Amino acid sequence: MTTATTARTGLWLIGARGSVATTTIAGRAALAAGLTPPTGMVTALPPFAGIGLPELDHVVVGGHDIVDVPLAKRAEQLVAGGVLPHGLPAAVAAELAAADEEIRQPGDDPAADIADFARRHGLHRTVVVNVASTETDPAISTGYATAAIEAGCSYVNFTPATGMRAPGLAERALAAGLPHAGRDGKTGQTLLRAALAPMFAQRALTVRSWSGTNLLGGGDGAALADPAAAAAKNAGKERVLADNLGAVPEGTVHIDNVPALGDWKTAWDHVAFEGFLGARMVLQTIWEGCDSALAAPLVLDLTRLVARAHAAGLAGPVPGLGFFFKDPDAGPAALGDQYQELLGLARTLRAAP
Repeated sequence: MTTATTARTGLWLIGARGSVATTTIAGRAALAAGLTPPTGMVTALPPFAGIGLPELDHVVVGGHDIVDVPLAKRAEQLVAGGVLPHGLPAAVAAELAAADEEIRQPGDDPAADIADFARRHGLHRTVVVNVASTETDPAISTGYATAAIEAGCSYVNFTPATGMRAPGLAERALAAGLPHAGRDGKTGQTLLRAALAPMFAQRALTVRSWSGTNLLGGGDGAALADPAAAAAKNAGKERVLADNLGAVPEGTVHIDNVPALGDWKTAWDHVAFEGFLGARMVLQTIWEGCDSALAAPLVLDLTRLVARAHAAGLAGPVPGLGFFFKDPDAGPAALGDQYQELLGLARTLRAAP
């Protein structure tokens, strides 16, 4: 008997040969084979056990990308950059090759590619996840969101691109009974802001200014060198402050492309705040991390949760998934409140058929 847990689930990645996608594909294979612990995966925590999430060894991967570098080579590049552990590409070579065979160049009918993928593999449902580099042409991401709807698939926008926010698309997804989630995965600086900003608000401390700088390389660094792309990214960083503090405090966010950093990034925040009797104080934080390693487990989490939501009959924006995004579809802004809402989703899914 096929259950939501054992049903074959498709993961269709937009930007399937990028760093995040390659880390996701290699990581899924390693987890399914028991080669690594599920560090960084929220759905591996106890509250999410027994709620019918698809098992990772029942997830089949494909996708679209404009580049043709084989996944095995991309994985070796990530090993050289310190993102993937030595020996992993060889250990999951068969899984990388299988995913490679399912990656298509974008064409005139992406929905047909997705539908063909689902048919050939006998998939019960497929989740389309956008992990492409930030782009300034909304038609690209909205085209893939449209393709997901036309192929009968749920959709996750892990980027700041327009995606399902284009006029009419969310309504189409709801009418088709399809769940979706977005946008812009919360992995570093904004994750920290979502945790810290509520502290100031709840302790009645006045934030006078909040400035930040991001240094990053890789594909995202190059893409975000474009001012329009950077503006879309920064909007989510500002939203978390506005939602938690009531307004965006004085200060700016800079994103600098440093190619030498590769897939690693450094984020610095300077918070000037005021306490009792006007005492002026400062909090400074430095976040150094690997964006691909931070993002990949969340992509797997979202795939499992959205696929389960689809199986449970949920449609439209999935409540509780704001925990994963800078610019969520709905829900609270504080990280702790978002986590409580996510736990509520887990309870809903546990009770669903």
